[in-house]
Amino acid sequence: MTRRFPRTEPLIPDKLLVKMIENGRTSEEQDGFDPFPVVKLFTPDAAATWLLTEAYPEESDVRLFGLCDLGMGCPELGYAMLSEIADAHGKLELPVERDLYFKAEHRLGTYAKIARRAGMIIT
Repeated sequence: MTRRFPRTEPLIPDKLLVKMIENGRTSEEQDGFDPFPVVKLFTPDAAATWLLTEAYPEESDVRLFGLCDLGMGCPELGYAMLSEIADAHGKLELPVERDLYFKAEHRLGTYAKIARRAGMIIT
């Protein structure tokens, strides 16, 4: 029997999502835009982590941009759909969580360089 734990609140609160949408607009207008990550998501029972900076609302979902690490030793900058992240889970079927205490110390480019060297996202 597969056990899923229901989410009681949005994975990314509106206030943070608005900031990520603003970053997305700025990114489209400015070459070399390197913002601070807005949100860190992770799987509490697996090794996946996302440091996200930008959001692009689409018809039925939200496309996110940031540093993605699925726990296989090769973190990379890229896009992911919010619905796909929200559906991710580890062996215990725990839902993805937002790190409530995450405060970005570096811009995304710096986190990416550190993660490439370490083989994982380090915050």
